[in-house]
Amino acid sequence: MSRPAQNKALNAADILARKGTMPLVCLTAYTTPVAKLADEHCDLVLVGDSVGMVLHGLTSTLDVTMEMMTLHGRAVSRGTERALMVIDMPFGSYEESPAQAFRNAAKLMADTGAGAVKLEGGRHMADTIRFLTERGIPVMAHIGLTPQAVNAIGGYKVQGRGTDAARIQEDAKAVADAGAFSVVLEKVPAALADDITAQVPIPTVGIGASPGCDGQILVIDDMLGLFDAFKPKFVKRYAHLAADASVAIATYAAEVRARSFPAAEHVFTDQGTAP
Repeated sequence: MSRPAQNKALNAADILARKGTMPLVCLTAYTTPVAKLADEHCDLVLVGDSVGMVLHGLTSTLDVTMEMMTLHGRAVSRGTERALMVIDMPFGSYEESPAQAFRNAAKLMADTGAGAVKLEGGRHMADTIRFLTERGIPVMAHIGLTPQAVNAIGGYKVQGRGTDAARIQEDAKAVADAGAFSVVLEKVPAALADDITAQVPIPTVGIGASPGCDGQILVIDDMLGLFDAFKPKFVKRYAHLAADASVAIATYAAEVRARSFPAAEHVFTDQGTAP
């Protein structure tokens, strides 16, 4: 059964209007409790296809499915009230044609309550972005390093160095002209990100780009230190929750084996009124 879209305090037009003003704060989220935490502080919460790597143990985002995105999108929607919720379109769900992209984007939005979709690609996706936006689907574009194309671009390398900068600039102009309300710039040189931010009329959201972008986004499991299989250069750890959790679990295991947990305060007697 489709889930009706919720009214959010922020929408795509609000994000677009933030161009050149207060920087946009963006994080990913995949679960209701984490979405509630992010919603309190963020302008945009992304249900990223990075969920495949950080929660499902996949080695890339390429095996993420529509069903996975729908499941996590519904969970995040239950935890967001203030921020704009954007959902990633998974690999294979939009590249074939604008019509395919529209069907799947419309379904994701209807099933999850997302206020916009995000898709990867520059000039070659401009027609698809235009097709979607002309039919009422707000699109956040994603250029530079595009993880779904990792096999084609030869790995997770910085994009846009030297003469390659012109390609990224053309991609940025193309997605803006096609109607995207914002664009993620991933793993591009800072000077290039600054040039693009000055050139395009839509907000740029950096991840491994520049502090001069109109906003920043990180994978929440990276910045909280929950996902520690590897750490990209552009990630700052604001907490080390995986290490803290490991210590807590080890302490619990030791107490169970020593029979010091549960203690008297954790068990029930045959008297009293406590539930």
